[in-house]
Amino acid sequence: MPASEEPLDVPTESATSPRVSRKAVLRAAAALGATPLLARGGVALARDRTTKARFLEATPSCHDGDEPTIEQIEGPYFKPDSPLRTSLVTNSTPGTRLTVTGYVFSRACQPIAGALLDFWQADDNGNYDNVGFGFRGHQFSTPQGAFTLTTIVPGLYPGRTRHLHVKLQSPGQPVITTQLYFPGEPRNSTDTIFDARLLMDVRQVGPARAAAFDFVLDAPQGPTTPPTTPPSGTWAAGTSYHAGDVVTYGASTYRCLQAHTAITGWEPPNVPALWQRG
Repeated sequence: MPASEEPLDVPTESATSPRVSRKAVLRAAAALGATPLLARGGVALARDRTTKARFLEATPSCHDGDEPTIEQIEGPYFKPDSPLRTSLVTNSTPGTRLTVTGYVFSRACQPIAGALLDFWQADDNGNYDNVGFGFRGHQFSTPQGAFTLTTIVPGLYPGRTRHLHVKLQSPGQPVITTQLYFPGEPRNSTDTIFDARLLMDVRQVGPARAAAFDFVLDAPQGPTTPPTTPPSGTWAAGTSYHAGDVVTYGASTYRCLQAHTAITGWEPPNVPALWQRG
């Protein structure tokens, strides 16, 4: 069991940037259930509240300085076939409750729907469940590109600072693996894997914590037209598959690795995180 070590103070409010980014507009619109209007590649903001009722200029197409979320090592404790779920805890799970929310964007600041996010982490004592699927689960981003994970603040694993593991995949794109970190942790300065570009925005909410992080994937920059039907075989978009299911696609056989609902663009050859050939 790792030695106990308390994190530094967590701010109760997030810092507010004086510049409103396009991603911020998209996040706000998604939270309200609205769809931003696109104009000249930008987001058409609602009219301001002046008596002249003039319209604000559209924001630039994307000047948030976004680079793809950096990749990090997988570590020794990843397991395939994690359950499809957004909560890794029950009412009796020990530990400080943590809710992580955010969005999956392309480099063009467009939200990515149906992105696969597979999370795993240590428990309150810093231990990983290598027998079952404790603190392991995967989910898919909403049509607005949003995700929510309900879990606990992970315990300290020997030699590491506090962190969450995640694998991500935009439909039809390669899988990336990375880790998320907590600000103000004493071990951040001594952990050789830690990278400040992967710090979450964390705040205290009563006895719990809320964290936010937006992933940026090097996905296609504009609309694409995926194939509407698989070329052959028994795999079919719209079908709910379970781990262990076997399908044919083209002239090959594939075994399902993780439960999911198939969508166009996730044909078995395109998503090795979901299907294993042979």
